[in-house]
Amino acid sequence: MTKDTNDLAFRRDSLYGTVPEPTYGGAVSFMRRKYTRDFNGVDVAVTGIPFDTATSNRPGARFGPRSIRAASSIMAWGQPYGMPFDPFDRLAVVDAGDCLFDYGRPEAVPAAIEQHARSIIEQGPGLLSLGGDHFVAYPLLKAHAKKHGKPLSLLHFDAHSDTWEDTGNRVDHGTMFYHAAVEGIVDPATSIQVGLRTHNPDTMGFNIIDGPQAHAEGIEAVVARIRSVLGERPVYLTFDIDCLDPSYAPGTGTPVCGGLTTHQAMAILRGLAGIRLVGMDVVEVAPQYDVAEITSLAAAHLAMEMLYLYACRPR
Repeated sequence: MTKDTNDLAFRRDSLYGTVPEPTYGGAVSFMRRKYTRDFNGVDVAVTGIPFDTATSNRPGARFGPRSIRAASSIMAWGQPYGMPFDPFDRLAVVDAGDCLFDYGRPEAVPAAIEQHARSIIEQGPGLLSLGGDHFVAYPLLKAHAKKHGKPLSLLHFDAHSDTWEDTGNRVDHGTMFYHAAVEGIVDPATSIQVGLRTHNPDTMGFNIIDGPQAHAEGIEAVVARIRSVLGERPVYLTFDIDCLDPSYAPGTGTPVCGGLTTHQAMAILRGLAGIRLVGMDVVEVAPQYDVAEITSLAAAHLAMEMLYLYACRPR
């Protein structure tokens, strides 16, 4: 480190590469990437969606983006272990800050999130979103489908299916993939849900690898099944942190025992290099229920695995 290698969130000259700076201080952005909304030459923009009023149990995921950014600081000093290359050597990544909406007008929030996402991806970058509760994936999917065409294939890691029937227009973090399927935004037949361990009798045609099955069959089998379902279709990846067992991610609103380990989740994602990833999010981190920041740290690591997948996608 030199006297100039600090506060890289503001002082970084190049959007590429990894430059170490003190992990205990400095301005916090995701992985110390530059804060900017100038997307010229940018491959991926990271943005926070600090929304949590769609939660059915414990609120607090509005603080998720901030906590994930802070936890990522400890990782930003070098290339992620085990990756064959540093994603930041191939991708120009920036932190675009957070989505702005009026919390006093909840009915207007979905449109605000969709417009925020569209304002970024229509300029060229891919988008990595940090939630926020899982409802935010619905307007994010809408934005990506408008750019990449619909239906998209959904790769969904979660303890819950989030496909409970909803005939109204409610803002609920348990119904958004029901709406996405009904509206043709995603194709259940070419989509897959991983880690489920709550009961919902109507699968809506989604392919499912539940939690016990993932444990029993192992990482390689799960990767192979996911690949067979997704094929070469455009994929939106959404990861609810409660897919992890509460021992690995206690800081979330609706924890369910029996989930994946952090190692399993990271290994599954890394094994999917080459899928046609068009957008991605990690959601439902609620840091006030966390222990020693382990949930936020897990989310930051999973977000890095997503950037690796994006760097490996077919051109």
